[in-house]
Amino acid sequence: MDNSLEALLKAANQIILGKSQQIKLAVCCLLGQGHLLIEDIPGVGKTTLSHTLAKLFGMDYQRIQFTSDILPADIIGCSVFNPDTHQFSFHPGPIFNQMILADEINRSTPKAQSALLEAMEEGQVTVEGQTYPLPEPFFVIATQNPAHQLGTFPLPESQLDRFLMRIKLGYPNHQAERELLTGIQRHQLIDDLPVLLEPEALASLQKQVQGIYASPALLDYLQAIIDFSRQSDDFACGLSPRAGLGLLNAAKAWAFMQQRQAVMPEDIQAVLPSVAGHRLQPGNTDAEMTVASILQQVPVL
Repeated sequence: MDNSLEALLKAANQIILGKSQQIKLAVCCLLGQGHLLIEDIPGVGKTTLSHTLAKLFGMDYQRIQFTSDILPADIIGCSVFNPDTHQFSFHPGPIFNQMILADEINRSTPKAQSALLEAMEEGQVTVEGQTYPLPEPFFVIATQNPAHQLGTFPLPESQLDRFLMRIKLGYPNHQAERELLTGIQRHQLIDDLPVLLEPEALASLQKQVQGIYASPALLDYLQAIIDFSRQSDDFACGLSPRAGLGLLNAAKAWAFMQQRQAVMPEDIQAVLPSVAGHRLQPGNTDAEMTVASILQQVPVL
């Protein structure tokens, strides 16, 4: 693993205690040039994780608090008439930053959620027929409260499919929670974090990830998993082509973090639950099939 990347993971683990696997998956998502969805109850560190990553990667960071009355213009920006020039000028919204935290994204209406679709897919936004490119790199971390909580709107499949990964943080273990209770406030520690990987260095690592080799046999295994998800009656619909590409990119990033030059089946197995878990819905209420169990039914070719 790149030394700067190893130092970054170590620093992040000092802020988010006892969640090394989730932190690795979040960094893997960024290396795979994808967007991250964190689904969990309030108060377990979702916002802290996003702020920590932004600080360590030296990215321009903006938090957008999604509420039931937020409008697309509050996210993207809008054109304002200038009486001096007698022309409309575009005032960019908070989405014009390198890292966006879409906080509690499912507390907003589908209309507001849709403001992120073009940005997440194409790295640009269109306002009144004019297209504006977003900064590079561009990375969205969205937090989502559990669907059973009051005041939530479910994310549509088109929105979910644009997130490369979904992770859950969960409660800290006993030792980590004791350290939280007796230690310094996390936001104070974040303020003191150094930039360990500049955006330009991140772009270089992302190019290296794309160069990781995937053999024909590995691609056969990947396609077998995709085909199984589409043919199984346990799922309402299978993995999309976008999901298949995302799974490959995530596996390459995971292999890169394990200091491998080629993707192995265990790399796909490591990232599959996070890549496919939010995309595959049970086909009927009696189905107890989980995404992880796909790995038990699809043999390594």
